[in-house]
Amino acid sequence: MPRPLTRRHLLRLGGVTLAVAGSAGLGLPALAAAVVQVDLVVYGATPAGIAAAVQTRRMGRTAVILEPGNHVGGLTTGGLGATDTGTAGAIGGIAGEFYRRVHAKYQGTPVTPSSPARFTFEPRIARAVFDDLLTEASVPVYRGVRLAAVNRTGNRIVELVAENGQVFRAPMFVDASYEGDLMARAGVSHTVGREPNSAYGETVNGVQLRDKHQFTLPVDPYVVPGNPGSGLLPGISAGPVAPNGTGDDRIQAYNYRMCLTASADRIPFARPAGYDPTRYELLLRYVQAGYTGPFFTTTGVGNGRTDSNNNGAFSTDFIGANYAYPAASYAARESIAAEHLAYQQGLMWFLANDPRLPASVRTATAAWGLAPDGFPETAGWSPQLYVREARRMVSAYVMTERDCRGAVRVADSVGLASYTMDSHNCQRVVVGGLVRNEGDVQVGVPGPYPISYRSIVPTETQCANLLVPVCLSASHIAYGSIRMEPVFMILGQSAATAAALATAANRPVQRVDVPSLQARLRQDGQYLEWPPVTPGEVIVDNAAASGVTRAGTWLRSTSIGGYLGPDYEHDDNTGKGVNRLRFTPSLPRAGDYTVHLRWTAHENRASNVPVDVVHAGGVTTRTVDQRTAGGQWVALGTFTFAAGAAGSVLIRTDATDGYVVADAARFTPA
Repeated sequence: MPRPLTRRHLLRLGGVTLAVAGSAGLGLPALAAAVVQVDLVVYGATPAGIAAAVQTRRMGRTAVILEPGNHVGGLTTGGLGATDTGTAGAIGGIAGEFYRRVHAKYQGTPVTPSSPARFTFEPRIARAVFDDLLTEASVPVYRGVRLAAVNRTGNRIVELVAENGQVFRAPMFVDASYEGDLMARAGVSHTVGREPNSAYGETVNGVQLRDKHQFTLPVDPYVVPGNPGSGLLPGISAGPVAPNGTGDDRIQAYNYRMCLTASADRIPFARPAGYDPTRYELLLRYVQAGYTGPFFTTTGVGNGRTDSNNNGAFSTDFIGANYAYPAASYAARESIAAEHLAYQQGLMWFLANDPRLPASVRTATAAWGLAPDGFPETAGWSPQLYVREARRMVSAYVMTERDCRGAVRVADSVGLASYTMDSHNCQRVVVGGLVRNEGDVQVGVPGPYPISYRSIVPTETQCANLLVPVCLSASHIAYGSIRMEPVFMILGQSAATAAALATAANRPVQRVDVPSLQARLRQDGQYLEWPPVTPGEVIVDNAAASGVTRAGTWLRSTSIGGYLGPDYEHDDNTGKGVNRLRFTPSLPRAGDYTVHLRWTAHENRASNVPVDVVHAGGVTTRTVDQRTAGGQWVALGTFTFAAGAAGSVLIRTDATDGYVVADAARFTPA
């Protein structure tokens, strides 16, 4: 008999658990059938997957979520309750709604569009909020669905076949898993590891021997101190360290986030089966050298509970133990996850009990324990391994450090990211006879930056009906900034919206009309530019399919950063008076608009570029200096325009004293 799961119900289907509420747009017999047909199949019950399915249902279409494991909500319900927000104001859409619902859940009040957001929360609160979203949208979630086959016809996925034999068909699919399994099984190009800096013109990719989460005191790496012939302690790489910026196939370390409490009902850290104290010999030596902590974070998230994470040179990150995980089988991944759990359980036991440690360390650690209401079904330990990075798609656009730093700003934005370029350590090495960590990078970004739609879809020849909002196309270091749970929710919603539009237009996801997609995303509360676009604002980029006309010769370039969209154009410092470029917006309504112009600055640019603003009152000419103020919007003034394409901005080259650049124009209601 089905048993209740809050307001949802569980059905057992040959090793698969189906959680449903309401009709889900389908009857229960249809959901339990050998072949399930819906509008969108989402693989992965991560926050991105939940957002994708909820958005699909809100757009009047049917969707199911297939989760290969038994945990729903990914890291957001798996202990990551101190949200990595970056710029919190840039989080909109369903993601923003989730955090407003968190606040409302704590307050016991209904959520409204004006409710404040709360970005710290306990796992139980995140579970309740996601359960509400899934229930209200009537989204069925199949747990324990592991892929047996991905069947295609040409460049389209036709169906997914689960190991239990059940078949799921749809015109569109979303891979929202942390591992990118559906993407890989569909034959989409992807990569694992770190690119060299030279691959994309980056500076902090590849091998990075730096100072964060680093050994700050000398620690001998050998089994017998001072004797290389005795071998290395566990977890230390024997190979030489490559120069900074060198690419390799290593990935940043995984761990489990812990929900801890210092309350009397805490669950003490238990000694795990197979406990091996030699795993922690490096930490012991570090403490004996004078290190006093911290050994893990204790960030409060509410009601005396924490989100506890890696902190320091030797902590909860199991460095170097995850290299095989991205492409491993389901069984092998379970084994790797179990090893990570045993390592972390052993670490906490060691810190709380090993008599060789100072009493102050043992007492401080033992004052904490697992919160009994954190993960009651798994003895207080999170069921979700923190897969910080696995496969990454390689598609028509690869997000890179240049995007994160704002040197490039794509025009096909489907969401914003704003967190630090953040990679955890990837290996332990020996440098000068001492142990060092390698791979940790923490480099800030100047502000929210757009994520390209092209980075969440494969190339059309490889797959025309798949979107990948989690394992998207990004370099290792750019992914380190994008890989945050709010951003995954943002991209999940955007992916589902694009899938619905592609289905309605009967076209590949790569050929979705991006302006129409962006209009719907804005309608649904997404932020695509920063600062956010004012309602009624229109931007015309040089690469736009319409609204740009040229006379003479204009060359496209990406040499100087700060441009909007894929590139900018210049006159090659020739054809003066002949070369002209006009931006013509399609304004939604008549009225006063402030006009801005954007270019990339350099000393070889013209300092006297004439710009004609054509408006309802005639033509106003401004002169701009393109040797300064690059990469920003420069106001030309406020003018009255008729609705439609009646006005324009004309960039002329008459008698200019250098290269003239045309990048984009913006029209903002005054």
